[in-house]
Amino acid sequence: MKIEDTYGRLLTKSQMTDDLYKIAQEIPAIEKQNGANVCFRCGSVIDQKLWRLSEDVLYCRACIQLGRLRSDQKLYAIAQQDFEGQEVLNWKGTLTSYQQEVSDGLIQAVKGNKNALVHAVTGAGKTEMMYQVVANSIKNGKAVCIATPRIDVCIELYRRMKEDFSCPISLLHGESEPYFRTPLVIATTHQLLKFYKAFDLLIIDEVDAFPYVDNPVLYKAAQNAIKKEGNTLYLTATSTDELDKKVKKKEVSRYSLPRRFHGNPLVVPEIKWVSKIRQKIEKGKIPHDLLQLIKQQRQTTYPLLLFVSEIELGKQLKDVLTKYFPKEKLGFVSSKTEDRLRIVEEFRNREVSILVSTTILERGVTFPLVDVFVIESNHCLFTKSTLVQISGRVGRSKERPTGQLLFLADGNTKAMKNAVKEIKEMNQEAGF
Repeated sequence: MKIEDTYGRLLTKSQMTDDLYKIAQEIPAIEKQNGANVCFRCGSVIDQKLWRLSEDVLYCRACIQLGRLRSDQKLYAIAQQDFEGQEVLNWKGTLTSYQQEVSDGLIQAVKGNKNALVHAVTGAGKTEMMYQVVANSIKNGKAVCIATPRIDVCIELYRRMKEDFSCPISLLHGESEPYFRTPLVIATTHQLLKFYKAFDLLIIDEVDAFPYVDNPVLYKAAQNAIKKEGNTLYLTATSTDELDKKVKKKEVSRYSLPRRFHGNPLVVPEIKWVSKIRQKIEKGKIPHDLLQLIKQQRQTTYPLLLFVSEIELGKQLKDVLTKYFPKEKLGFVSSKTEDRLRIVEEFRNREVSILVSTTILERGVTFPLVDVFVIESNHCLFTKSTLVQISGRVGRSKERPTGQLLFLADGNTKAMKNAVKEIKEMNQEAGF
């Protein structure tokens, strides 16, 4: 490991070398706070009965996957250094007047040393709206990180920003190549646990998504990763109670954009009654009404994305569809799918025509022209936020700003009603 690749990093004893000891700041791995033992890296309170190695030695089980931290050992922080400033933005696109207003607001927030929230509908162009504030920071020699809870969203961001920015970009997630120091880092929020006072600008995308939302370990990681004088920007289509409170207290500036970049309204879900979906699929069949809907959709030749609540149901549905639609190229993805990234790319390239997915693809991915069916949309795992995000996969491209969006169930839940209501309200706010 090069010494410069450790700048801004939080290291364990096993990662240290003689050269690093000379420049490292020592930090107690586990420290006393209000009478409790607390892990410095993840902020977890140590269970003094269960998380004990010996009479005198405690350890943190909450972040043990990053290397065990013991109460009789130190953590080591290597100070971040400024980069050489450079012009890096290659993007040749233009922002709408609405997007430009948000982009300018973010630049002013950072200049004024304020944190900010961008609350924009799915497909509003949040990524492009943050380009200028990222480019300005890098031009000034600053370190920038864009963190998001989901690997798939990280990879999508990396794919797009690699085309639009000329600087090297480090991509960090559980399956990525080793870290190397760059002015721009794209990472899952879990990877922030490895940094300390590293970033001048931290952008947390999809801030309402699992596993980041309501996760004190990841909140602590974000807090540790930002410099004392740094700024945090939050991006979301469905805000959180915590962020709304911060906006009310004026701790965070809010920028709202209820309009998609192509100027068309959000597609409103249509709720259709389909009974005994699960029972039929488990018996190797497809309910007649669902079969007819899929047959009608396939006549359009547009790609079809089917969301399911559970992995097992998804596998069964994919197998059943293969029997009914032998000429179609089908795929299934979940958090457990080993070649998920390849299958998703094949669906994006129209090599896979029907893709069954769990909520792993509910956000942060764009498939032009796609239609979406939510199978058993009344399942408890389909929350309002999840249904709003899933709905946002439809109508994202200029080529096809509309699309078919169906909630299929034998009942209507509060989550379904509220998702439809929120989408309609956002369209009203945008003047539609």
